[in-house]
This record gives sequence, C-alpha cells and structure tokens, in this order.
Amino acid sequence: MIIPEDTIAAIATPVGEGGISVIRVSGKDALEIADRLFEGKKRIKEMTSHSAAFGNIIDTGHTRNVLDEVVVVVFRSPNSYTGEDIVEISCHGGMLITKSILNVLIDAGARHAKPGEFTKRAFLNRRIDLSQAEAVADVIQARTELAHRSSIDQLQGRLSKEIQEIRNNILNFCSLIELELDFAEEDIELASREDFITRTEKVMCRLQELIESFNVGKVYRDGIKVVLAGKPNAGKSSLLNMLLQENRAIVTDIPGTTRDTIEESLNIEGVLFRVIDTAGLRVTDDPVESEGVRRTIQQIERADLAVMIIDYSENMSDDDIRYIDSILDKIEKLEVNPLIVLNKIDIATGKQFTKTGKLLHYPFVKLSAKTGEGVDVLKKQMVMLATNGKAYQEGAVLVTNSRHRDALIRARANLELATNSLKEGASGEFVSVDLRTALDALGEITGVVTTEDILNNIFGKFCIGK
Repeated sequence: MIIPEDTIAAIATPVGEGGISVIRVSGKDALEIADRLFEGKKRIKEMTSHSAAFGNIIDTGHTRNVLDEVVVVVFRSPNSYTGEDIVEISCHGGMLITKSILNVLIDAGARHAKPGEFTKRAFLNRRIDLSQAEAVADVIQARTELAHRSSIDQLQGRLSKEIQEIRNNILNFCSLIELELDFAEEDIELASREDFITRTEKVMCRLQELIESFNVGKVYRDGIKVVLAGKPNAGKSSLLNMLLQENRAIVTDIPGTTRDTIEESLNIEGVLFRVIDTAGLRVTDDPVESEGVRRTIQQIERADLAVMIIDYSENMSDDDIRYIDSILDKIEKLEVNPLIVLNKIDIATGKQFTKTGKLLHYPFVKLSAKTGEGVDVLKKQMVMLATNGKAYQEGAVLVTNSRHRDALIRARANLELATNSLKEGASGEFVSVDLRTALDALGEITGVVTTEDILNNIFGKFCIGK
C-alpha cells in the first residue's frame, strides 16, 4: 500500500457557527505551510511537539491582512494522530473565517482532504489497525452510552488483540504443518494429529463465540427497530407518547387517525430503540387507509422487534383473531421478535378478553398507555429481547461490525475444512491451504490483508476532517 507524501488540510469541526473552529493540516510539509501564514512570538517550524502558540493567521496576498487571531498546536511525527507532522489551528467559530483560513492553506501548498483521509493515514502509518480505524467512526456516531463504550473498547484494541492471538495460534499450526512437508520423505511428524485437531477445535469455538457476539454487538452499535402495530384505536400512538414522555403522535377516540408511519428514537438502559408508530391493521376499502396498512406490513417485515398492541378491554372477533394470527405467522417466518402488549388495563375487567388465538403463546406485557402502569415492565422486556438477556460486560470483546462478522465466518469455515482434512488423514498441503485462507480472512479485520477498494469503501463513509 502506497503511503501518500503530500499535505492535506480540512475543517475538523462541524459546519456552522460556534465558539471555535479547528482546521487540521497533516503531511511532511504541514509545519512549513502553516509557518508561512502564522505571525506570533514563535515560529511553527521551531515549536516542539505537543506545544501551542498564540498569534495571527495572515492572508499571504498583496494586502497581507490578518484573517483571525488563532491558537496553533503542533504534533510532530511520529507522535501524532496520523503519524505525520500535524498542525491544528483553532480560530473563532464561523464559516467565513474558517473557510478563509482553509483557503489560504490550500493556496500555500496543501490540498483538500478527502473523507476519512486523516484516519486512513493513521492506518497506513500503522498508528492504528483497520478495526480501530472503523471504531473511530463508531465513537463519533454513538448515540447511547453502551454504543460509546463498545466503540471505545474496539478503539483501544480489544478486538484487535483477540484477533491477533487467534491468528498467532493458527499461524503456529500452519508453520508446523508446513515444516513437516519439508521432511515428508523422512516421515517426520512434529505434532500428533489429535493434538492439532484439539487445538483447532478450541480456536473454532472461540471464533464461534465472537460470531455470536455480533447479535448483541450490532444492537449496541446500530440500535433496534421497533414497530408498534395493532388494530386501529388499540393505543399505539398513546404508547409512543408515553414512551417518549411527550405528545409526539395525535391521539383521538376515532379509529384510523394514524395513516402513515411516525418514527422516533428512544434510549432505554443504554440501548437505542427506533420506535415506529404505524397505521392500524384491519381489512378496509378506504384506499388511503389501505396504503397505511400496506406500509405497516412493510415496516413489520423490516423490524427487529414487532410490538403487537391489543385492546385488553374488548374481546376480539373471530375475524380479528384470524387476521392477527396471520400477522404473527408472518413475523415468525421473518424471524422478527414478537412482543404482545395488552393495553388499557385501567378500564379492562379481564372478562371481555376471552378469545386470544396465538397471542399469549408469545412474551406479553399488560399495561395502560394512558396511566403509564406497566410501561417500565415493557421497557425492561424490550431490552431483554433486544440483547437476548445478556447485560453489557465491561471489557468483553464484542463484534459490532458486519464486515468483521463475515470475515470471522469465513475464517471459521476454512478452519473447519482444515480440521476435517486432519481427521481424514489428508496431506498437509490441503491442511496448509485452508489454514492460510483462514489467516487471510482474519487479517482482513485488522488490515494485515486488505485492498485499496476495501479502504476506500471504509474511509469514504467518514466525515471530512477525520
């Protein structure tokens, strides 16, 4: 992989007005370029690493106007974020000032940085590996405490260390197998096949644990999509408002008020839930309401958790039961988690609700969306279903990225092929090829094995300036 030698610059703070803005410059000429524009008691080229200076940024044109009073901070290679010389210029917030300073840096010899290019250079200069680089974006985008904590764990290299340990074990197996091949004519066996099989199966178990951790890891990283569904006037909008503690959805006694979907985010015990209120489910000839029902079914098909809300104060007709059962059958086939909410317990006697169909075969909660009774129980049930009942463990290694999960699955599959070859007494060449393929798959996670296309795909999703 070719390491760029030019100097890049970008605004590192969000667009808009604020107290300060930061412009970041990185590359072999970063100190020289910034020094040409800076007037202060210190010369940037002479500053030590991790030191700051106050002064002015000057327009280097004929007028040599002062653009702004700034503070510059110098980070010298290799002890910087990118591993290159970096200058960070803190100026007054405001797009006119910030863009003016960026423009004079470009005129002085820097070029505009591409999205994620600073972090890409950190990876290319071996300051961080690829999984840590991806964690940088996750830290920025984290919307809950658990998302932040799991991202920080990955940024600090917990997953990288685990992958490296597994790769070292496989590499040791592979080295012994290949060394045996050098002495094939002497029929020398450096380790028993039973020992190899035991050790590879142990590694396969650990890979499987990491693969399965993705079920929880993706919840912390991306959150859970929850669809509130049920008959008109069952209390879906009331429940959304109660969960949010605000009047987000219109609530009336008229069935069918909600014709389209409403989506809001909710943080429960550190897990992000994207809660979607939907149109009521029923057979109707109204074309607008029919479209709302179609969209509700579509949302259920894409959900992680489908909350079916039932009016507990009224008995359901046979047609209602058949319709709800058909929706539950669809949910089952899609492997969407169902959760039944029996609403309106504040006015229910329990005697009316005698026909249930398949409803109570699934986890259910009784509550009142009007008074709030039972809503806390619902929240706990939502978290339990989202995380499979597994609480966050400090220091646990979690896979949160689908790219990593795919690589782990391929690594395990190739390790299984190698193990089967060992059991069948196949030649060491076949075992070695499968072990090498498993190594390459794991190497894709940390960037030991990568391509320019993979890097462009990863870093192209970053914001500019990071």
